[in-house]
Amino acid sequence: MPARLKERYTKEILPALMKEMGYRNREEVPRLDKIVINVGLGEAIQNAKALDTVVEEIAAIAGQKPVITRAKKAIANFKLRKGMPIGCMVTLRGARMYEFYDRLVNVALPRVRDFKGVSDRSFDGRGNYALGVREQIIFPEIDLDKVEKVRGLTVCINTTAASDVEGKALLKALGMPFRS
Repeated sequence: MPARLKERYTKEILPALMKEMGYRNREEVPRLDKIVINVGLGEAIQNAKALDTVVEEIAAIAGQKPVITRAKKAIANFKLRKGMPIGCMVTLRGARMYEFYDRLVNVALPRVRDFKGVSDRSFDGRGNYALGVREQIIFPEIDLDKVEKVRGLTVCINTTAASDVEGKALLKALGMPFRS
């Protein structure tokens, strides 16, 4: 069964963006390419078990097993050696990506304390959007009783948009609550 957001994109958002932006071809219209969820974990140097719990939490949030990221170079001041595990990330595409985006916008973000919307300044110049989440507990998949420590994560939304204006129009149409 296709994700409900994917169906809404095809039936409503795509024609609306074609009209609004003046595209002649369906393929010109920006769409979601991938979503990358990343957790950097500096404390993994001392506490290796912390990484295991983060991997489990991210797997629950994303519905896909994350890859453990390793240090690219040694930094003596941080007692970090090359190749040490220091975080994890997961790349979502297709149906899982649309389902995650739907849950992020409609369930997780409204659960943030004092939520007034997300900043519209986090675009990279090519229509991609990065969003920092301070607490992983805003996701309903996380069991609050099992959480040892509140950690943040980064959600990077990559689109096929050519500019920030197109990327923002796409994300706004998909329901991203930007600050007014």
